[in-house]
Amino acid sequence: MPKLRTLAAVAGAALLARRAMRRRIQVSPLWPMPALEEPTSGRPRSRALRLLVTSHEEVADGVVQLRLEGHDLPRWEPGAHLDVVLPSGLVRQYSLCGDPEDTSSYTVATRLVPDGRGGSREVHEQVREGMELEVRGPRNRFPLVAAPSYVFVAGGIGITPILPMLRTLPDGVEWRLLYCGRDHASMPFLEEVEKLGGGDRVTVVAGIPDLGALLADMPDGAAVYCCGPEGLMATVEERYPGVHLERFAPRSSAGGAFEVELRRSKRTLTVPADSTVLAAVRAQLPDTAYSCEQGFCGTCQQRVLEGEVDHRDELLTDAERSDSMLICVSRARGDRLVLDL
Repeated sequence: MPKLRTLAAVAGAALLARRAMRRRIQVSPLWPMPALEEPTSGRPRSRALRLLVTSHEEVADGVVQLRLEGHDLPRWEPGAHLDVVLPSGLVRQYSLCGDPEDTSSYTVATRLVPDGRGGSREVHEQVREGMELEVRGPRNRFPLVAAPSYVFVAGGIGITPILPMLRTLPDGVEWRLLYCGRDHASMPFLEEVEKLGGGDRVTVVAGIPDLGALLADMPDGAAVYCCGPEGLMATVEERYPGVHLERFAPRSSAGGAFEVELRRSKRTLTVPADSTVLAAVRAQLPDTAYSCEQGFCGTCQQRVLEGEVDHRDELLTDAERSDSMLICVSRARGDRLVLDL
């Protein structure tokens, strides 16, 4: 009998220990390191939804539009985008280009980039009607601000966040759009854009536009919005420093080499000029969470204890940037950072 009581006591203690360990791991994904008071690594940015692909349609040469249906979907405003989790697990960001009032579906479009990182090819070749995809969002880092007038510049697939803005502008507001692309066949939603313009509001250019000539008489006080290839946005930003930009790719993550101290794991790493903090950290801590590697999804957000950050993401708020960074794209402004890792 004493042996049975001893065995029962040992089994009970083992069960309690397993439960305690599970709770400890839930509190800190990096266990046995100490948990943060407010964990940031891998923190979800919004609730995930499972939506049905009900349409997979080519709307221009090399451009596919997806319709994703659900029920009572979160509302959104022009300029918002979704994080779409592809069947392979890749996460990509796509601007919403449908009707903001439609709470039964979301519409996104993507151009095939043959030499890209694989996301656009997966959408074009593997996503099909009847498939379910996980999405997160919507989130908006490109909102339409109130202004007396507007000037929009879109390059190719860059029309997607701007199109809902054109549809929702109040009657009587002065606006104009410069829409450029490789050729007319490659420019999605061109027919609708021209109808919305209703005359001389829309200028369509096949090839490289002369921005100086086309925007020479821009109205005073106009809000300028631009989305498209990096070269186009850089040119517009140079002419109009206050322009509102929406990027589909991160700013360059290259820069000078620097050191990163991982305070909790007691390691110091060197980040080469042509690499990222994420790559250096994962070489030492391979379980560090990450996803998009473009500074959009927030999965790799880490708390910064010391050092000045060169923020290159398109996601964090000013408040979040005061003590954290996205290590997939952002770097040190000096020669050293200390992370709570």
